[in-house]
Amino acid sequence: MNYRVKLEIFEGPLDLLLHLIKKEEVDIYDIPVARITDEYLQYLNLFETMNLDLAGEYLVMAATLTHIKSRMLLPPSEDDPEEADEDPRADLVHQLIEYQRFREAAVALGERPVLQRDVFRRDATVPENDQGDGIRLRDVTVADLLEAFREVMERALRESFHEVIHEDISVDECVQVIVHRLEVDGPLRFRDLFGGAPSRRRLVATFLALLELVKRQAVRARQEEDGAEILLFPRISGAAQVGELP
Repeated sequence: MNYRVKLEIFEGPLDLLLHLIKKEEVDIYDIPVARITDEYLQYLNLFETMNLDLAGEYLVMAATLTHIKSRMLLPPSEDDPEEADEDPRADLVHQLIEYQRFREAAVALGERPVLQRDVFRRDATVPENDQGDGIRLRDVTVADLLEAFREVMERALRESFHEVIHEDISVDECVQVIVHRLEVDGPLRFRDLFGGAPSRRRLVATFLALLELVKRQAVRARQEEDGAEILLFPRISGAAQVGELP
């Protein structure tokens, strides 16, 4: 497996949980633990399929969620009457609220321009650029890309009965393929990168290559709204200087 890459898709298990809560459109104070736990474990399985290194904290959170799920499914103990009044999700909700508060503050600061070290000033609001046929687009997060790729993988598993072809493919090779397609064809739809019934190995390598290009700001991923089709645009200055992976 020659495309083993470690990328910071999520900044930790709490970041992944917040993404799932937003995606499922549930109340952070009333988390449906069973559903969120299943979604969380599916993501860990996807990371394993992609050969991404998992930090131990993700596995600890998986165990924590499983423990909370089991406590909520089982009836309270008759030996401990206070247990019936205790919400097993309370500590986790508190951690999520605190993490969300600090993350939003960090994002707000990070979006402000830095004049000198630790010096910020207020800029006039700049309208978002439109791109393509006057449609207003927004930047796509890495989490959005990962969710779109999970749908690609699920569809590939449904459409293929087995895979017996061994194919040597590197992330660097896929980087060059994506850059060339963008240079020749211009903006691409996300799903167009995975057409032609490619092998699972090529699917994963192509997606990791796309993440690397987004990380290097050689490619910009945008969509009209949440859940809409993801479009990929080349950044001329970045795409022209793409070399081999470090």
